[in-house]
Amino acid sequence: MTATSTAASVTGRTGSVLHHTLKKERPAPVTRAARKRNAAGHDLGTVDLEPTVFGLTPNRAVLHQVVTAQLAGIRSGTQSTKTRAEARGGGAKPFRQKGTGRARQGSSRSPSMSGGGVALGPKPRSYEQRTPKKMIRLALLSALSDMAETERVVVLTDWEIEEPDTRSAAVTLKKLRVTGSVLCVLADDEIDIALSLRNIPEASITTHAELSAHDVVRADWVLFSERTLPASPSAFSGTHLREAPPAPTKPKPAKAEAGAAPAAKTEKAAPAKKAAPAKKATKATKAAKAAATDVDAPETEATEAKATEAEAAEAATTEKPAKKAPARKARAAKKTEATQETEEGDTDA
Repeated sequence: MTATSTAASVTGRTGSVLHHTLKKERPAPVTRAARKRNAAGHDLGTVDLEPTVFGLTPNRAVLHQVVTAQLAGIRSGTQSTKTRAEARGGGAKPFRQKGTGRARQGSSRSPSMSGGGVALGPKPRSYEQRTPKKMIRLALLSALSDMAETERVVVLTDWEIEEPDTRSAAVTLKKLRVTGSVLCVLADDEIDIALSLRNIPEASITTHAELSAHDVVRADWVLFSERTLPASPSAFSGTHLREAPPAPTKPKPAKAEAGAAPAAKTEKAAPAKKAAPAKKATKATKAAKAAATDVDAPETEATEAKATEAEAAEAATTEKPAKKAPARKARAAKKTEATQETEEGDTDA
């Protein structure tokens, strides 16, 4: 019975699309070994590698996609060309519209003319591709598994380099019999070894945090030390696997004992007794203030009377004289008087 018929019997559906919907079962990780050597180049046997890191079946499609994305991310993307608007010159019409027998042109910086701008040319942009973290992890493990499968992984006991020395580092690589390009995975504190290897053209340096699938693919050999060899996926930071931290536990409040409850009540009652004299003191101060105001009442009445008399005198002195009648009203009154006299004279006549 095929997988399609099995899926059809389970789901009750038929068709040629069902075999694409089935989840592919990946083979279990395989335990592989790597050669173990010292700085003098002597073989010390083999070391069993971690199956979850070096024993997977390489996924070449994911590896290709991740490496392509990493190469694209390295590109600076600073290339640029000038369009006809950015090219210098070309403001005047190169020749007249008619009568020349040539195609009409409005600018000498047209893309169809020599010295003109570029049509649809490249401009600065980012070539970065977003890749899921799981794909990056699978690509790295696939590259390491492929190197382990082809026996291109070597484990070094110790570099035996105490100070930066390029000559001794080159001699060590020659004794290890690793020909071609070598990827040396170092620890963060192995600075002297990194300074010794940086001038060797065949050697490239990286750490667990910086290890990528592209670095592994482009190298002929991968050289680990006993310190940097991953013993588990959680210890190997290149797999981006981290153990979840334990959930924080809130401390439970301690239960109060039976004998502690009365003590708390007595402590709360004590401040209330101390506050009682303060209330009496406030009443005493209020009574003293009232008595003082009763004694000073006649004096305050006399001073208030004197103040009112002084205000009345000032008001009398500051009274303004009555305003005189306006000149227009006076003239009008004179005219009315004159007209009355003339009318009386006429009546007498």
